[in-house]
Amino acid sequence: MAGRRLEAPAGAWIDRSRSVGFSFNGRPLTGFRGDTLASALLANGVRLVGRSFKLHRPRGIFSCGIEEPCAVVDLGRGARRTPNVRATLLPLVEGLEAVSVNCWPSVGLDLGALTGAFAGFLPAGFYYKTFMWPSWHVFEPAIRRMAGLGQAPRLPDPDHYEEKAADADVLVVGSGIAGLAAAVAAAHAGARTMLLAGSARLGGALGARADYEVGELAATARQLGVDVRLRTLAFGVYDHNLVCAVESLSSEGAADLPECVLRERLWKIRARAVIAAAGAFERPLLFPNSDRPGVMLAGAAVKYAFGFGVACGERAVIAANSDSAYEVAALLAALGIEIAAIVDRREGAAPIAGAAGLRVMTGGVLRAVHGARSVRGCTVASLEGGRGERIHCDLVLNAGGYVPAVHLHSQAGGRLRWVPESAMFVPDGTAPGLASVGACAGVFARAAALSHAAEVGAALAQGRAPPAAPVGGAGRSEPVRLSRSGRGKQFVDLQNDVTAADVALAARENYRSVEHLKRYTTTGMGTDQGKTSNINALILMGGSTGQDPPEVGTTRFRPPFAPVTLGAIAGRRVGRLYRPLKRLPAHDWHAACGALFETFGDWSRPAAYPQAGETLEAAALREAGTVRKRAGLFDGSPLGKLEVFGPDAARFLDLMYVGTMSTLEAGQARYGALLNENGILVDDGIVARLAEQRFWVNTTTAGFERTLASFEEWLQCEFVDLKVAVTPVTSRWGNVTVAGPLAWEWLAKVGFDAALAPAAMAHMTMRETQWESAPVRVLRASFSGELGYEVNLPVDLAEGLFERLWSHAEELGAVLYGIEALEVMRVEKGYIHIGTDTDGTTLPGDVGFARGIERKAAPFVGRRSLLRPAARDPGRLQLVGLVPLDGQTLLPVGGQIAPELPPTLTQGHVTSSHLSPELGMPIALAMLKDGSQRTGEEVRVHHLGTSIAARVTQLPFVDPSGARVHG
Repeated sequence: MAGRRLEAPAGAWIDRSRSVGFSFNGRPLTGFRGDTLASALLANGVRLVGRSFKLHRPRGIFSCGIEEPCAVVDLGRGARRTPNVRATLLPLVEGLEAVSVNCWPSVGLDLGALTGAFAGFLPAGFYYKTFMWPSWHVFEPAIRRMAGLGQAPRLPDPDHYEEKAADADVLVVGSGIAGLAAAVAAAHAGARTMLLAGSARLGGALGARADYEVGELAATARQLGVDVRLRTLAFGVYDHNLVCAVESLSSEGAADLPECVLRERLWKIRARAVIAAAGAFERPLLFPNSDRPGVMLAGAAVKYAFGFGVACGERAVIAANSDSAYEVAALLAALGIEIAAIVDRREGAAPIAGAAGLRVMTGGVLRAVHGARSVRGCTVASLEGGRGERIHCDLVLNAGGYVPAVHLHSQAGGRLRWVPESAMFVPDGTAPGLASVGACAGVFARAAALSHAAEVGAALAQGRAPPAAPVGGAGRSEPVRLSRSGRGKQFVDLQNDVTAADVALAARENYRSVEHLKRYTTTGMGTDQGKTSNINALILMGGSTGQDPPEVGTTRFRPPFAPVTLGAIAGRRVGRLYRPLKRLPAHDWHAACGALFETFGDWSRPAAYPQAGETLEAAALREAGTVRKRAGLFDGSPLGKLEVFGPDAARFLDLMYVGTMSTLEAGQARYGALLNENGILVDDGIVARLAEQRFWVNTTTAGFERTLASFEEWLQCEFVDLKVAVTPVTSRWGNVTVAGPLAWEWLAKVGFDAALAPAAMAHMTMRETQWESAPVRVLRASFSGELGYEVNLPVDLAEGLFERLWSHAEELGAVLYGIEALEVMRVEKGYIHIGTDTDGTTLPGDVGFARGIERKAAPFVGRRSLLRPAARDPGRLQLVGLVPLDGQTLLPVGGQIAPELPPTLTQGHVTSSHLSPELGMPIALAMLKDGSQRTGEEVRVHHLGTSIAARVTQLPFVDPSGARVHG
């Protein structure tokens, strides 16, 4: 294919006065401003741009848009390397560096092409049938290295991405003449209108020809205030008319880009009505060696000629199955490109006006395409066979008909219907909230498309039902058929090397559903998502199974319609913003005290305070041992805190918790377990009554948002008659926890009221008081099993209290302790941790709360589910304690409990395991089948090939009488 520049006025989209330098595979080249990489390569006579995925066959530029299956390149280098960029959509910028993908050592000499010699052994689904002996793992490394196309960068992306939300009365997707007409009509009717154009220019295919009416409509749209977004591709329609689109903002691949730029913007647009005006794709024909560089879509050659001033070849043969072939021939011939022949496979096809004087061969097919890395000619013959004629050409153009871009219509839930005359699927009416206009609606006649689009725009703007689409104007096109003569592969999917023979094989092997066909042959699974291959594949499947295309059906259209960068999807949610962590009110103070921070839930919290040379595990054991013997200071600020108040607050909490909260007196507190409607244990905490109609509710740190959402859902959807308000106050109150035998002595040293002493304040009570004129809420509770005080105070005062208490730590021999020490102590006491010792099957009776349920006669959320047979199964997993028989081996968390070595049925698993500094031996919690009846029994714990003998014990391990919490 000998490409060259055409003389003006061809090239409406380029600026010939501004030359742009770039490189392709290390070769320096030049183009013009306004070029795409593809148009610049064609203008420079570059024929070979890549290799196919499986067989590494030579590939050239096939299209001029988003449907491109072959011209896929890697762009840039280092951290800015972007893989699998379609050259047809990439604007040319100064210093751009692009390289071919899927080839080694070069695109011209690709050793991967040796797979072509074994093509007979690599049909569809070959990977299901081969590489089984001696083991798949022998072949896996080499196969994984061969997989994929481009190479992803290994360095962090230096650029920024952002999200933006918008709303509109009418959203128009597509900027061709029909889309512009719809937008103008909607704006004229007073609707707030937004128009998304996937390219950098308005007008679509007609825009390349400097069409006057397109220019007028574009100017009018801007005058009417239509929000026009160029280079903004709508890739998905979601529930409630949410349209997502990605806008390209930077000069991709430019050498002078600053160190960090805003690269892309993800739009999330809510529209009252959506108009799809996405146009249509051209459908290729099937003939031997249809994948050679120099075989293109006919409409693409017209776009390159008129839009970019590029002749894709000097002498062309047009393989026709559509009336559009004659228009293409006339347009190209007018620009000086020789049309050697129009080979129309339709019998008796009548040439349209403008093609007079061109050679037309009806009832003919291409028997062969000559040339290895570029088209050098072709052989044509009659459908009935006989001797073929070789025609010298350097360009073969496909004009096989049209494929309306129905993706948005289908994503919105619309149905399709088959139009036999033009062999295409079109929208069957409108989809919920979305109407189609122009070519994507099957309306190809210009006047009809303009009139219908304007009517749809006005109707949707005014809230009226849109008129039906006047489908037609595409002319006669036959379903694709194989060329029965000639040798060579007839490709259906150019990117994944899927041939017509592969589709036939799938039919023979009974992969006849279109979804099975797609996955078995990989048709439409490349970066182009089958935009030029899917219809041909399902037509071939229909031919192999005796079905018409509507009976075969189409695959499900799922977003994204085109590849979207991971950066655009992630937006600003990267690095520290990927999962923003909450910080303790006294974070800096803890850091100064040597805290080792780790992530717990959504918080950055001290795991421990290791001394010099001390490991995390050693620090946790030291801290836990000191708390048991003397005292420790802990930051419990992340503990979830809710205030529940109102006349029906007590009744509401009775409904939400297993425990009965309405019987609490003011100042009393009670432990409560929270279930979902299935009876599953989802959270726990302490509920304290502050006054007749006010309650303080503690939740777990990780379960705070979940519990708050659950409370609100039940109040708003089920218990709508209850007068209750729920206020989250976690961020308002800090929590300074003091635990250990000397806890009260420590608090007394900093001036806390004697009314809080253990003798005056019982365990599981709460007092509202003051400390140095500041309001505090002191809760006598303990997750360590020792005397404990949780001092809740305004967050801005938390650090001051920590400092005051810590100034007396040395004289008491007290320590700061972190989450790891708390975990050790709660396991010693047999206290559960929701999500660690429980899972999505755990019921309250499984962890020892059966008596609480029996004592409560009133209803609560989840109670009815506890009456199901599965909930009463005596063989359920139940919480138990475990100790190793040798007294030394730490039982691994996740270890499976079974009498025999795996593989076997498990009887349970270890949920928590620590070395107990109090007992001087390892201890563990486990969920064990019928565990409550197996105390004293010896079991085996299996983990990664090891087996450990253990004994089931009663809980708790430490202080069974519970006396220590009283001080």
